[in-house]
Amino acid sequence: MKIFALNIGSTSTKIALFEDKKKIFEGKVEHDPAVLASFPSVIDQKDIRAEGIQEVLSVQGLSLDGCSAIVARCGGTGPLEGGTYRINDTLLKRLTDPSTHKHNADLGGILADMLARQHGCPAFFVDSPETDELQPVARITGWKGVYKVCSTHTLNQKAVCRFYAENHQTKYENLNLVVAHIGGGVSVSAHKKGKIIDSTNLIKGDGPMAPTRSGEIQAMTILDMAFSGKWTRKELENRVNMSGGLMDHLGTADVMEIKERIARGDKYAALVYDAMIYQIGKYIGMMGAVLHGQVDAVILTGGISRDEYLVSKIREMCGYLANIEVIAGEFEMEALAAGALRVLTGEEEIRDYTEDFTFKGIEDLLR
Repeated sequence: MKIFALNIGSTSTKIALFEDKKKIFEGKVEHDPAVLASFPSVIDQKDIRAEGIQEVLSVQGLSLDGCSAIVARCGGTGPLEGGTYRINDTLLKRLTDPSTHKHNADLGGILADMLARQHGCPAFFVDSPETDELQPVARITGWKGVYKVCSTHTLNQKAVCRFYAENHQTKYENLNLVVAHIGGGVSVSAHKKGKIIDSTNLIKGDGPMAPTRSGEIQAMTILDMAFSGKWTRKELENRVNMSGGLMDHLGTADVMEIKERIARGDKYAALVYDAMIYQIGKYIGMMGAVLHGQVDAVILTGGISRDEYLVSKIREMCGYLANIEVIAGEFEMEALAAGALRVLTGEEEIRDYTEDFTFKGIEDLLR
């Protein structure tokens, strides 16, 4: 089956064409940031993004004619269970609602639908970035009315869980796994029988520090900074999500550069890098406790998990929990195509998108 996958970035669009599970083409459409910025909203970029996709495919002599499905990474869905969903009018109405904030990923569903209509095939999305399967007890915080929500590397995390299950002749739904995605962002999650029942939230500043994210900071410290008059809200947001972590400490998020500095004797760089690894290990242990110690494997994924030093340190800290499996890299395009293929072949039931969200308030926790 011919499947076309797309993943919208801030100034680029990743695309890939598959025949069943085999990737026959992968590329990236680069867009002029100034041109994109000229549009009133992200949604208004749909035509220029579609034109860019067509140009790249034409250069490669490829066509979307005969596709069995177009599949996208799609944000803006609201909190859902993971899975493969049909892009329908209910979702499109939500994604195009001008009253809601738009993220680049929201455009994924709109573009997939556009292309699917042009080529006479269904449009899907897989494991939305807003997938939220947290167990009720994981949502409660120390403030009444403030609840934890899930924002993690769902698409890649669930993909590597399925890779692991397939390699061990079983199904993701039969396993308890702890997964640490270690890349530009870091997230650590507990997967129980096919559901992410607890996770750090990298968007909200939770969990270990990462190359460009601060991770957990003590609440009173943040309050002191917020009311000091020295920082604007935007500056603090950037320090949490864009310029924190390794970048804040060392002026770079490039782990290869940091390791070169360590090799030349930079003791502070070594301390900071070890601290990031320590924090990742600590959160892996926490997620092991969430699973009551019944952990089939700990999976390390993301680009930085290629670092043998990091892997060895995490094995020292967390090897008592379970075998540490390394599935390095990011597999979002493969995950999109695999999700589409599962529903096309009947291995998985397609879900119809509705706004019956997994979490709407305290009433959901008391059922």
